[in-house]
Amino acid sequence: MTTEIERIKILEGKISQIVEHFNRLSSENARLKDEVKQLKSEKKELEEKLKAFGLMTEELNQLRQEKEAVKDKLEALIAQIEKLGI
Repeated sequence: MTTEIERIKILEGKISQIVEHFNRLSSENARLKDEVKQLKSEKKELEEKLKAFGLMTEELNQLRQEKEAVKDKLEALIAQIEKLGI
């Protein structure tokens, strides 16, 4: 049969374990919050880069179309000059 003092020491040990576990969980929670913050920042940065990439892709496609139109016009002009025999 355990005495009151022994039971108090057992309880004290269990409370110490709970406090240690709580402290570990608090530290891990803080680390995870920092990680979430960093990941959100990275996500925002990647979304901005993706948007910029999309805009550049649109501009590139437009420039390709313009290049093709200029090429077609030049070919038409060359054909007209050739008809003139110059």
